[in-house]
Amino acid sequence: MKCPFCGCEETIVKDSRNADDNTAVRRRRECPDCGSRFTTFERVQLRELVVVKKNGEKTLFDRDKLAKSIQLAVRKRPVDMGRVEKIVSAIQRRLESSGEAEIPSATIGAYAMEALENLDHVAYIRFASVYKDFREVKDFEDFVETIDKLAKPDNGDK
Repeated sequence: MKCPFCGCEETIVKDSRNADDNTAVRRRRECPDCGSRFTTFERVQLRELVVVKKNGEKTLFDRDKLAKSIQLAVRKRPVDMGRVEKIVSAIQRRLESSGEAEIPSATIGAYAMEALENLDHVAYIRFASVYKDFREVKDFEDFVETIDKLAKPDNGDK
């Protein structure tokens, strides 16, 4: 680590300890040339994910935005917020492990839909109403009908 005071290329680590709830390492350093001391922080740098929106616009992935949209879908539903956090973490890990630097927004929406379908059907429909851009009541009816057909397999009724 280069000394910020004199530019010396080598510094000595005098003390290291965990910081920020164990998400970073705080290092106290000393320069052997000028004797100055300074502190550095070491954090895990995850690959930055870029979200490609429907209109082609690109923006950095925002974990909080995903969490808020799922929280809105489960609002006033019997869903523990810890489950929402697990869903968001799972989606983020899935995106990071895909190996892709640019992720279509539709992929993120599909992952959220998949998770909500297994969590709570009302939240699933709420999220779908925004994700699939429902414009009329008929859109809701058609979507719910599709869900019902998938949930109730055809028993060969005449």
